[in-house]
Amino acid sequence: MKLVFATNNKNKIKEIKHLLDNSLEILSLEDIGCFEDIPETADTIKGNALQKAEYVYTNYGYNCFADDTGLEIEALNGEPGIYSARYAGEQKNAEDNMNKVLEKLQGITNRKAQFKTVIALIIDGKQTCFEGIAKGEMTTEKSGSEGFGYDPIFKPNGYELTFSEMDLDLKNKISHRAKATLKLIDYLK
Repeated sequence: MKLVFATNNKNKIKEIKHLLDNSLEILSLEDIGCFEDIPETADTIKGNALQKAEYVYTNYGYNCFADDTGLEIEALNGEPGIYSARYAGEQKNAEDNMNKVLEKLQGITNRKAQFKTVIALIIDGKQTCFEGIAKGEMTTEKSGSEGFGYDPIFKPNGYELTFSEMDLDLKNKISHRAKATLKLIDYLK
């Protein structure tokens, strides 16, 4: 089966392909010639995932899935949430985003947070959504060189490592995206 993953984020594609067996061929937006900046104007993570999947399905005619992920920090009333990618501005710079979070959390002892991923799948017009959550806490400084986004400042519950310090096998067992992806894979089987 051939499915488009509505992203050009090579890190996300690598993580998803790492979880899949060879029964699925995953195409990126680049693979199907989609170079537009797909709108993400919904007010929920699920809404943004659906919006991206619907865009690809409607405009390119491919069965597809899209994800949206938000980092939700308890002490910041759920921020950055749906604005996670552009928290520090439209340039979507991960370093700037992490610095803004660390700055806003200075002096705050409640560091509880969670990553939430929603994957929206559209096959032959039928929509199905899958959610994955990883609970943890925000660190006080960046640590690690793997992963992307907020991985260097997020430590999942039960681990002394940030996502950025973990190898892909471990991260793919416990991450929000892995949990949602495994639900997607079970559904596709």
